[in-house]
Amino acid sequence: MNAFFLNAPDGSQRFCIHHPAQGSVKRGQVLYLHPFAEEMNKSRRMAALLSRALARCGFEVLQIDLLGCGDSAGDFGDATWSAWVNDALMGVRWLQSQPDTAPLWLWGLRAGCLVASEALGRLGTPANLLLMQPPASGKPLLQQFLRLKLAADMAEGPNKGAMAELRAAIARGEALEIAGYRLAAVLASGLEAATLTPPETEQPGRLIWLELNANVDAEWTLVSSQTQQRWQDAGWQVNAQQLTGPTFWLTTEIEEAPNLLDTALRLINGETESGWQRPVAEVAP
Repeated sequence: MNAFFLNAPDGSQRFCIHHPAQGSVKRGQVLYLHPFAEEMNKSRRMAALLSRALARCGFEVLQIDLLGCGDSAGDFGDATWSAWVNDALMGVRWLQSQPDTAPLWLWGLRAGCLVASEALGRLGTPANLLLMQPPASGKPLLQQFLRLKLAADMAEGPNKGAMAELRAAIARGEALEIAGYRLAAVLASGLEAATLTPPETEQPGRLIWLELNANVDAEWTLVSSQTQQRWQDAGWQVNAQQLTGPTFWLTTEIEEAPNLLDTALRLINGETESGWQRPVAEVAP
């Protein structure tokens, strides 16, 4: 594993962590696209665990902090949706510049799934998708984030028109301060407009769709089922599974979901039986 900064076309830098593939044969190349705002920080542990496990199985993994996120250049308020998609494409180009290219995977978590989907449509080369807790669109993610602002403002008294006021501010191009993040209107609008839509391609690949739920009897929502069907109708090989585990991207404490790691690893490997075990000597990053 090694960390470095990748230079963007405008001269700014993106922080990356590279996990070289272990073994004599590189089985695939994986670009990880993280979730939105604080969900990124909550997910770092899980992203690191799966990245290391994939590398041990012969997959080369690149984790990239998008513009304004993590240790990359800029503040969160500088980010735009188009810049994030361009960052994803830049990460793919870096992977493709490495020796011994192999089948490409875009691995997204939450909002990262939407970034992966849009980048996929602009790649021009075949790729597979590993999507974790993918939303069918960015609208509910934006709504959830705006509710954090409403919850904070409730301490100063109820305001029935608060959500409408926030959306009006976005429409006017104003930035919002929410939970320590400065949300630019252009990023909010881009997130809201994003959809998980299969791109037009002559070579549809594999789509692994994994969702976690605390309820062992959880069923797919109608929106999820319809979205999965659209990808399947477009020729993609869809493998969708509901798993039991914590919603680690939201929990107060950093949590792990071994069931998610195990399933993701064996499916991307094309295996049918459990094959992932947490290394006993591994410590939290």
